[in-house]
Amino acid sequence: MAAGILYVVATPIGHLGDFSLRALEVLKNCEVLACEDSRVSSRLLTRYKLSRPLILYNAAHEIRQTAVLLKKLKLGKNVALISDAGTPSLSDPGFRLVRACRKDGIAVLPVPGASAALAALSVSGLPTESFLFLGFLPPKSSARQEIFQRYEDCPHTLIFYEACHRIEKFLQEAREVLGDARWACVAREMTKLHETYITRTLGEICEEKLCLPAKGEFTVLIAKSRFTL
Repeated sequence: MAAGILYVVATPIGHLGDFSLRALEVLKNCEVLACEDSRVSSRLLTRYKLSRPLILYNAAHEIRQTAVLLKKLKLGKNVALISDAGTPSLSDPGFRLVRACRKDGIAVLPVPGASAALAALSVSGLPTESFLFLGFLPPKSSARQEIFQRYEDCPHTLIFYEACHRIEKFLQEAREVLGDARWACVAREMTKLHETYITRTLGEICEEKLCLPAKGEFTVLIAKSRFTL
């Protein structure tokens, strides 16, 4: 029996209308959908009048569910892996399952779509010729400051994700290490009702408290040193 295919399917980062036609077709033709949160994924499926069995695949279940999904793939079932928003395995669950499939010779195919990192970069006004995606930094201040110091002279635009309850502290620490004059872009709630983009220096962003109220999901881009808008 031929093994099934694992499809890594990007989902909208906010606006449900950003779901691609190909992604919809893939979900229709997969026997199993592995999702990060069934409540979030159910809203997407309802929007497109689609009904499929959902299997939770998140940080809490990743090890156990990798074995479950691998077994289904070996039995010839096609599986679609989706996250709450954006592209799976990029600061979201998925890497462990993809690695297991590659190790066992099971086909893995991407279904490209939304990515918060690339969406923010495309409208930031910061250099786009090269970038470094660092995702979520550790919660401890000392660890974050160490990372800022490590990449202080990095020749690429840096891209981070940050939660709303830590965004002010994140920006203050970036300013302390990288300096007031370092250019940055803060993207909040992209493609949603209250989407906001701020491209200013770290000093201006922090001093003028431009990210208040600190609500929603944030993507932060920091330009390479000596860049001026």
